[in-house]
Amino acid sequence: MPQNPPLLAVTGSTLVVAAPAAPTTATPTTAAPTRTPRPPRRSPHIWTPYARLFDLPGSRGFTTGNLLARLPMGMFGISAVMMIAAQRGSYALAGAVTATGMAATAVVGPWTARLIDRHGQARIAVPATVIAVLGSLCLVVCVRTHAPAWTLFASYAATATTPNIGGMARARWNHLLPPDARHTALSFEQAADELCFMLGPVLAAFLCTTVFPEAGTLAGAVLLLTGMLIFTAHRATQPPATGTPPTRGPSPLRRLPALLGVLFATGVVFGSMEVTSVAHLAAEGLGAASGPVLALQAAGSCLAGLLYGTLRPRSLTTCLCALAVAMALPWAAAGAGSLPLLAAALLLAGIATAPVMVTAMSLVQRATPQGRLNEGMTLAVTAILAGIAAGSATAGQAVDHLGTTTAYALPAAAALLALTLRAVWRPVHHVGAIAPAGE
Repeated sequence: MPQNPPLLAVTGSTLVVAAPAAPTTATPTTAAPTRTPRPPRRSPHIWTPYARLFDLPGSRGFTTGNLLARLPMGMFGISAVMMIAAQRGSYALAGAVTATGMAATAVVGPWTARLIDRHGQARIAVPATVIAVLGSLCLVVCVRTHAPAWTLFASYAATATTPNIGGMARARWNHLLPPDARHTALSFEQAADELCFMLGPVLAAFLCTTVFPEAGTLAGAVLLLTGMLIFTAHRATQPPATGTPPTRGPSPLRRLPALLGVLFATGVVFGSMEVTSVAHLAAEGLGAASGPVLALQAAGSCLAGLLYGTLRPRSLTTCLCALAVAMALPWAAAGAGSLPLLAAALLLAGIATAPVMVTAMSLVQRATPQGRLNEGMTLAVTAILAGIAAGSATAGQAVDHLGTTTAYALPAAAALLALTLRAVWRPVHHVGAIAPAGE
């Protein structure tokens, strides 16, 4: 006599498997199935979008390399100034060398980005990084051996081949994510920028003053090369190379002039705010507090960037309005002569900058022609750096001739300029280029 088969019963979405019944002459009965209780629903955590972001295969690996390679971006400038000033006794020479390096980066950076878009990140970024690291090492040798001053300019200019690691990371997110999920990734990248530019100078100053003057430059070179090797090792996440000459297709400059103008004015906000704050605190006898106060501003921007990534994106015009209002607060606080009030105002100013940068970079990404994303991002960064340089120089003149309190009007005016440019110089619209959320 064959054995009885298992009994199957379905209740709702639960499949109940009963054990085979033993042979009996009585009529078999089936026990009522038991309903499995549903687990309680959990409300999504505010940081859930970031958890989903780093569930993507390879995302944690290339982000680790990205952060390691990005940290030196906030180290090299101050390390070079402290190293040259300590060995040569001239801040004027140190400032001229770093200014030359920034100018060289503005020229070489977009060309490096074009090659990366054309040939791929790993193929171009690694040798370009090696050249930049050799330039940093050559600078150390020239400073130590008291080589002629022109060798310092040439060595630091060689570091202009440093790839825009932030642009390459954004290009990877753009490749991996659908358009509606990129807002969180761009917010994370902006927060990473703020974090690295907050910690980089602190680490560089610590190494240069407590170890030896060249320690900051050497540590930055090691971090840059190590991070770039880790970043480029994750090739499965990198966008495909276009393989076309960079002269083909529409140039990003044709689609980005309005946004580049806004980013330039935003850079003026950053540069003028930093110089004015340092000068104001020094004039008030609080020079030692300049580092923590500026770090507080960067921390506010970092946290705001992370929080903004969990929220619905706003229009760039709305973000610039908030920035214009926030930049008036340090001006008012400086007139009041209160350090806690100024620190709070700078914190709020920092919070207002992150949404502007995230939204503007998102628009740059959407407006850049296909296959030219890294070039477009590098042009955006170049515009910001040019604005920072112009803002720093203008703020120095304002401090010397008008005083530190009046100089705080410069970042407020630059924020209004950015808002005005956005309002009267709308970008050229292209089908599918710019999402309505960024308008």
